[in-house]
Amino acid sequence: MMIIDLEPGDPRLVSDLLPVLLELRPHLTEELFLGILTEAHGQGLRFTAGYDTDGRCVGAAGWRIVVNTASVRSLYVDDLVTAAAARSTGVGHELLAHLEQHALAAGCTALTLESGTQRTDAHRFYFRERMAVTAFSFEKPLG
Repeated sequence: MMIIDLEPGDPRLVSDLLPVLLELRPHLTEELFLGILTEAHGQGLRFTAGYDTDGRCVGAAGWRIVVNTASVRSLYVDDLVTAAAARSTGVGHELLAHLEQHALAAGCTALTLESGTQRTDAHRFYFRERMAVTAFSFEKPLG
């Protein structure tokens, strides 16, 4: 497994990472993804890709360092997905371990993420990774 932090403008963001990310975020189009990258990079959004030994992208993580009054400094995972064909092969574990190293290097007190209530398989994975449910997330649709 090779884990690569992709920089803004790297063509692999679209050619490699986006097809995997679409398994989690099917509403994205290339145009929308590029627009999000442009705006959210300034808010700290970064992407990391996991590649198998054949050079195929099999995992994607979107993340950022967040500073707030609740946790002071944490690494927040916006997106974490393993390609369906590569699930249960350690990809998610490797991506989380890589992100944890980023968090430690940045002086973070926690690595956090949100997961849709319907994603029970993902929840089992997070529990195996020693993550805990520490809050509820509330949303009010607008418009």
